[in-house]
Amino acid sequence: MNIKIANLAITMLISLAVNAQDRSMFDKNVFVNEVGDSLLYRILYPESYDESKQYPLILFLHGAGERGNDNEKQLNNGADFFLDHMDTYPAIVVFPQCPEEKYWIDLSIRKELRGEGDPDFSQSIHSPSEVLSVVNELVEDIIKSKAVNLDQVYIMGLSMGSFGTFETLARWPEKYAAAVAICGGGNLQLAKNYADNTSLWITHGAKDDVVPPILSKRIYEKLHELGADVTYTEFENANHNAWDPTFAMPELLPWLFSKIKN
Repeated sequence: MNIKIANLAITMLISLAVNAQDRSMFDKNVFVNEVGDSLLYRILYPESYDESKQYPLILFLHGAGERGNDNEKQLNNGADFFLDHMDTYPAIVVFPQCPEEKYWIDLSIRKELRGEGDPDFSQSIHSPSEVLSVVNELVEDIIKSKAVNLDQVYIMGLSMGSFGTFETLARWPEKYAAAVAICGGGNLQLAKNYADNTSLWITHGAKDDVVPPILSKRIYEKLHELGADVTYTEFENANHNAWDPTFAMPELLPWLFSKIKN
């Protein structure tokens, strides 16, 4: 089994060495679909963006604490990571913002995840949430209108966004070459939908007291059982901040960009 245990103290030293960049480089936008549903999002282009070329596309789903309508908070975790690496790994990076009263999946995460038990995914078995459907429409619009390499479309998410990552893969399994899911969990019944299509790297903090690490372990074990290309990394000293050591892993982006569809 492809399981890794990492030490938070070591990875945080690497993270502290990274200088934050100017988040204003993420353009502010509002996507409106054909029926009038709107979604705030920020988008980062490579510095020398050339429409005659093709670039990887990365969709990033934030956590519950970054919901809102300011088109700012969704950049709190993850934006600096991409800015710091945009010279080496140029890509189109998209950060949609979930409205305050909604979730990426139809699941009350904070209520359901207070123990070791499974959250109730029954609400999301039959169809994706309204806001996640709009996110998919946004991705489709960007793919059609921007210089996107269809073989390098990726998704990343943390906490609520990790649940949204697994849900997105289950609903639109042919789209994403690879995914990074940080301190979340997924519907075991739907894992078969994307096990053959998408490479995954799942991470979690061993001391997480908000989203139990068992939820990441279970979806990892299910995907491994199904023969998926999946890795699980647990940070032994991390609580519900596994994104910090995840972003500090020097092998993360090389791994992600090495995954090519088909």
